[in-house]
Amino acid sequence: MPPLQIVQSRLFFPLCCGLKPSASFQRKICLTMARPSSSMADFRKCFAKAKHIAIISGAGISAESGVPTFRGAGGYWRKWQAQDLATPQAFAHNPSRVWEFYHYRREVMLSKEPNPGHLAVAECEARLRPQGRRVVVITQNIDELHRKAGTQNLLEIHGTLFKTRCTSCGVVTENYNSPICPALSGKGAPDPETRDAGIPVEKLPRCEEAGCGGLLRPHVVWFGENLDPAILEEVDRELALCDLCLVVGTSSVVYPAALFAPQVAARGVPVAEFNTETTPATNTFRFHFQGPCGTTLPEALAPHETETVP
Repeated sequence: MPPLQIVQSRLFFPLCCGLKPSASFQRKICLTMARPSSSMADFRKCFAKAKHIAIISGAGISAESGVPTFRGAGGYWRKWQAQDLATPQAFAHNPSRVWEFYHYRREVMLSKEPNPGHLAVAECEARLRPQGRRVVVITQNIDELHRKAGTQNLLEIHGTLFKTRCTSCGVVTENYNSPICPALSGKGAPDPETRDAGIPVEKLPRCEEAGCGGLLRPHVVWFGENLDPAILEEVDRELALCDLCLVVGTSSVVYPAALFAPQVAARGVPVAEFNTETTPATNTFRFHFQGPCGTTLPEALAPHETETVP
């Protein structure tokens, strides 16, 4: 198989969100290593030298805050998994059901708080900034817990639960209303026996722009949709510059995000995976730390003895 292709310091990612990469992209990731190290002391040496740290986070870090992941056994809302509902086709077929699903997720998130993993990342970013060192978080999560923890350099590649986009005029708006519209009040229960509310489309969230009134949808990237090219351009730039990469709580099965860290590793940059289990990408990384992110990250990102604060 041919090696990873890099032209003019750019990494290459497909735009489309999905569970599998194209065959051509699978062929570009061919780097494998011996069993990754679990030496925290060796990782800390890399951390002490790093000037530009990229942290790629996924559902696992938020699961420790009690956020449902909709992955694996038991990962259902009613009788559906996320990939059954988080698609343009599902929304076109049954916008009421999809809005119930997202209303449930919004209401859950309003009661959740960042855990020690989120806080360790935010504290590290704030601490290293005066030292002239950069930390950027590239998250697949749509729950805003990194933002709530205080992270500033944040790229939310899949969007956020708390923004809407009008399907008519395209306006994107922040929305923290609870409920997001009166018709969804008390709806969205996840139990398998719960029947769809069947809310008429005219009573679902609507655009408030003058003269519009179009149907709103969550401003998130659904399976089969393209990521925002502008955000992907920023991701590309950050990963091309990073000299240390952490992969935190991600299953490495949702693309294109699953390609980010292996392509960084392919150019020789140390990559450390923090997860409760191994993933399909584990053997492409230099380090793997198994356990809850809320336990492993505070130790990994704590002040190093060599740090000097101006």
